[in-house]
Amino acid sequence: MKKILFLTTLLSFSILAFAQLDQKVLKEEKRKIISVLENYITANETQNIKLMEEIWATDEDIEAFGTAAGERLQGWQDIKSTFVHQFNSFSNTYISARDQIINIDESGKIAWFSQMINYNYLLEGVAKKYEGIRYTGVLKNKNGQWKLVQMHLSLPH
Repeated sequence: MKKILFLTTLLSFSILAFAQLDQKVLKEEKRKIISVLENYITANETQNIKLMEEIWATDEDIEAFGTAAGERLQGWQDIKSTFVHQFNSFSNTYISARDQIINIDESGKIAWFSQMINYNYLLEGVAKKYEGIRYTGVLKNKNGQWKLVQMHLSLPH
């Protein structure tokens, strides 16, 4: 009986230690994802296409939905050219994010997020302001690096 109690106690402590380790790993992975999302904002604000290339998977099966009705971009080249056009048209961009939620699947290879953003910029000298944009997306862990593979922006009505 003492042997069973000892083994049960040992197993319980092992499970708790493993769960704590998993929570530490999960917390670190979420920190990495937060960094990717912060870099997305920084890349927009500084009009840095190189930084965009670092946070996006540059594959042809990635996808982005913009705020315009027909704005469905497929593949890195479409997404990149849209950012380049935007960077050439916008100035003084400022983006703030709130209400961020991040989830990671059990395998640690796929994550998804949602957040609300406010987007301010100048277009041909005219101030534009969008509040409460819903920003969602999917990231994939590629060789230890989290990369955006899908995003969707939608405006409130």
